[in-house]
Amino acid sequence: MTYAADLLYEEVAYLAYHFHWPLDELLDLEHPERLRFVAQIARLNGQ
Repeated sequence: MTYAADLLYEEVAYLAYHFHWPLDELLDLEHPERLRFVAQIARLNGQ
């Protein structure tokens, strides 16, 4: 099963916006790790 490209772009853009990490570092993250960062940022932002 492949991860939807649109969702991948959304997660990477969200993390890049908040962390300012390079694209290659964000793409190297495993999906569960990337989602954990996304969830933590959302909590910190009150979303």
